[in-house]
Amino acid sequence: MAFDLDAEAAEAYKRPFPVEVNVESTMAKNIVRRVLVVGPIVVAVAWLLRGPLGASSAAIGVVIIAANFLLAGWIMSRAATISMQVYHVAALLGFVVRLVLITASMFAVAALFQVDRKALGVAAVVTLFVLLSLESIAMLRGARKDLEWS
Repeated sequence: MAFDLDAEAAEAYKRPFPVEVNVESTMAKNIVRRVLVVGPIVVAVAWLLRGPLGASSAAIGVVIIAANFLLAGWIMSRAATISMQVYHVAALLGFVVRLVLITASMFAVAALFQVDRKALGVAAVVTLFVLLSLESIAMLRGARKDLEWS
C-alpha cells in the first residue's frame, strides 16, 4: 500500500491544530502578567523624566501594548482551531494589522486627549521589547512547562 505523503500533509494542513491547549492565549496572558511589574517601572521613569503628563501618557502606552498582546493571543488561538492555513495567514497578516492598530490607537489617543507624545511612543516601544524579551528568556530557560504540547 503506497501513501501519498504530499496529499496527506496537504489534508492535515487544512485541519485544526490537534492540541487542546491555547498556547498563544496562555503566552499572551503570561506576557501581560509581567505588565504588573514592567508597567509601573516604565510609568515611574516617565514621571521622573517627563512629569505627571509623561507618566499618564506612558501608562496609556503600556495599556495599548498589553491589549495588543492579548489580541494577538486570541487571534492566533482562534486561527489554530480553524486550520493551519488560517493560522499562518493570521500570523503574517495579524502582525501587520496589530501594528496598524497600535499606531492608530496612539494617534487617536493623541488627537482626543492631551498627552506627551514622546512619553507615549517611547513607553509603548520599550514595553513591547521588554515584555517580548522577558517571555523569550522564560521560554529559552524552560520556565513555561504549561506550554509543553510537543
